[in-house]
Amino acid sequence: MKQIVIIGGGQAGAMAAAALRQQQFTGDILVISDEPEMPYERPPLSKAMLLSPEPVLQDILPATFYEENSITLRINTRVTAIDAAQHTLTLETGDVLPWDKLLLATGANARRLALLDALGDKTHRLRTAADARRLRVALDENQQILIVGAGTIGLELAASATQRGCKVTVVEQAPMVMGRNAPPPVRDYLMALHQQHQVRFCLNAQIEHAGIEHGNVVLTLQDGQQLSGDAVIYGIGIEANDQLATQAGLATANGIIVDEQCCTSVADIYAAGDVTLHRQGETFVRLETWDNANQQAQVAACSMLGKPLPPPTPAWFWTDQYDSNIQFIGTMQSDRWLVRGDVQAHSAIWFALHGGKLVGAITLNQGREIRHLRKLIQQGVEVDEGQLTDPKVALKNLI
Repeated sequence: MKQIVIIGGGQAGAMAAAALRQQQFTGDILVISDEPEMPYERPPLSKAMLLSPEPVLQDILPATFYEENSITLRINTRVTAIDAAQHTLTLETGDVLPWDKLLLATGANARRLALLDALGDKTHRLRTAADARRLRVALDENQQILIVGAGTIGLELAASATQRGCKVTVVEQAPMVMGRNAPPPVRDYLMALHQQHQVRFCLNAQIEHAGIEHGNVVLTLQDGQQLSGDAVIYGIGIEANDQLATQAGLATANGIIVDEQCCTSVADIYAAGDVTLHRQGETFVRLETWDNANQQAQVAACSMLGKPLPPPTPAWFWTDQYDSNIQFIGTMQSDRWLVRGDVQAHSAIWFALHGGKLVGAITLNQGREIRHLRKLIQQGVEVDEGQLTDPKVALKNLI
């Protein structure tokens, strides 16, 4: 195997290149990114890039890492076609490059909403560094900001805009915030947290019309209510960048379908990160997290090299809103949640149990406990509810 090519310069792509060298691959590695920046961390885009007095992109790997590890990085370069049979790809320049193994880490774009896009420069989304730079300019003090979507990104943006001194209204079609990935007690906590910071919520709300009146954005809801603002930001999910994969004949469904080894439906082509879908029973699941991108990068590297796969770990992600750091690990599907600590004092842990075993947990400003919670979930042993919820009992003593 002479050359492995990675398409995509995000978390999964950059970390897969590093993992290949860690696994002692000595052939050529080429990483192709269509963004003009060096591969950078995306979580800070909704926080530090909007709040820091002098925002700077955070590199995933040191700028010197690529040259020191003989990894060729081509930024601002777009792939236009993949020929799976010939093991080649074509660049926008017309150049045709060979590959022995190919990793697609093409990520995703913010799902588009034509109704709001029609408002022109009054509309914002957040997925890239360019988006963050543009949005930062719009968040001047005392601006009226309308946010459509109360998922993780919507709430993080609501917090950042509020901290910039903006007046924020959040519009959500569901009856709750963060309905996809937070259980009821955490939703309640987040709703109250934002309301304490004067964020206004319109839940169960559908947008009937959007327009510009006297220089302001005006959203008309289905119930007739009108909301006016200086700008609108929307975050309503993602659309996978799977066009190249589809054209190359890979199995896709708004994402590239992969197995537990990150193999696609076509030999010698692998995929990792936000662009991937995993089969769970009759449905497909996407994990849009920083941690999943890192985990899949390791899996894909081992899989391409025919080496043993790293052991699976419980799903983990986090969100920072105001001074609250909330970390989620394991499953969030549970009808019963226990809690230790003081939620009102912004220091607590919620637990999900199944059959007496810990299957999921959420920390509120208790991030140091995640490593212990991960071990408890992985061990799959029965835990004592009294000890689990007693702040005097150290979680590490339950392992």
